[in-house]
Amino acid sequence: MEPNSQSTAAGNSPAPHPCYSPAAHRHFARLHLAVAPKCNIQCNYCNRKYQCSNESRPGVVAELLEPEQAVRKALAVGAVIPHLAVVGVAGPGDPLANPEPVFATLRELREQAPDLLLCLSTNGLALPEQADTLVAHGIHHVTITINCVDPDIGAQIYPWIVWRGRRLRGREAAATLIAQQLRGLDLLVARGVQVKINSVLIPGINDAHIPEVNRIVREKGAILHNIMPLIARPEHGTHFGLAGQREPTIEELAAVRAACESDEGMMSHCQQCRADATGLLGADRGSEFSMTKVEAMTVDPQAALAKRTAVRAAIVRRLEQPPLPSSPPVQPPAIIPMRPRSTEGTLRVAVGSLDGQTLDAHFGHLRELRIYDVSALESNLIECREIARYCHGATTCGDSDAALAGAVRALHDCVALLCARVGFTPWRVLEDAGVQPNSEHGGERIEDALRTIHREWRTSGRLTAPPRTVQPAGASA
Repeated sequence: MEPNSQSTAAGNSPAPHPCYSPAAHRHFARLHLAVAPKCNIQCNYCNRKYQCSNESRPGVVAELLEPEQAVRKALAVGAVIPHLAVVGVAGPGDPLANPEPVFATLRELREQAPDLLLCLSTNGLALPEQADTLVAHGIHHVTITINCVDPDIGAQIYPWIVWRGRRLRGREAAATLIAQQLRGLDLLVARGVQVKINSVLIPGINDAHIPEVNRIVREKGAILHNIMPLIARPEHGTHFGLAGQREPTIEELAAVRAACESDEGMMSHCQQCRADATGLLGADRGSEFSMTKVEAMTVDPQAALAKRTAVRAAIVRRLEQPPLPSSPPVQPPAIIPMRPRSTEGTLRVAVGSLDGQTLDAHFGHLRELRIYDVSALESNLIECREIARYCHGATTCGDSDAALAGAVRALHDCVALLCARVGFTPWRVLEDAGVQPNSEHGGERIEDALRTIHREWRTSGRLTAPPRTVQPAGASA
């Protein structure tokens, strides 16, 4: 089977991959299966923690899985989350350093859930030897982490690799790894696999070099380049974290991405996910699918597949609709009120959150709204909607009428907006548009806050208007 010709039992085409599509990531979910504990290289920014549920970064998982467990988990997630589109293996080690459990998992998934895209992330060391096997298993998308194409730079990133039974160090290790990565990229592109490149931006080491990485991988046919900021906090126990290597600033990251811009894709929506990530990007639901919980579930794979097919078709139709004509900037007081959605005991509520777990965000700092349908029984995250940031600091807060008008348009079907803080100007505009701002639950868990406001609505028939959270002078976010 060619990697881009996978069909489903219902005959529909595969859904877009949320990591490869800026549009799809707000609508389609993905699942990472933690069946690859071993790694064949050591990176100075990596510390694989196998039993950690409190961190959200690559290399971290809550529990390792055997292939049978992984397949069962994937079927359970696919039954509960019908917008699941992709199942992949991203660690916590390197998938191609664990070929037996990884390919056993993917082979069984291809049989039991043929509608789901299969993907894999790798450091690339074993990629040339496994390229044909990947294609034979129907892998559609492969991500290769390539941080440099210069062995002298690589020697500062990789202390060692294990290559053909030998441990190589220094420049020799880096040169071997880079050669394997680029050869593997060539082989995958020649076989029609869609390849994304990840590069970790490390200030003072590869920041000036990444544009050269970008040039070479594009010439070789990579369709997307994802430049990610280094995560190097001492508490994570990595070499860089303990040695005091600093993380890049937002401005440095933006500058390197800008230096690599071209007509081809640059990825900017990456969440640097855990190796057991579940659900939409930035809204992990992994805690709902521990193996203890999965084993208690009853799943009908065929019914789940049919439901995914219907949901996928509906989402694809919506994505294919032509965009509405853009509206000119509107002064906030002129925004027309819109009817919020509250039907059959369900409220549609927007949430502002940075960590995806708590109400920790100020309205003016948001770049994304999380949209929930809330009933008496559950709260379901249905999508994430991008918005322009309204506030850019104390001196420029509140001067972006167009951003505020755009946010109100994004909230057109919501009855309320929950965040940690909302300034006076946006509060008034949101109320005028029929959206009730609520900052009363700042710092609380999203689920708890949503449950509370739904209970209030059922009791009184309306949403109460809590007092506005007073902000410092000059702040209007």
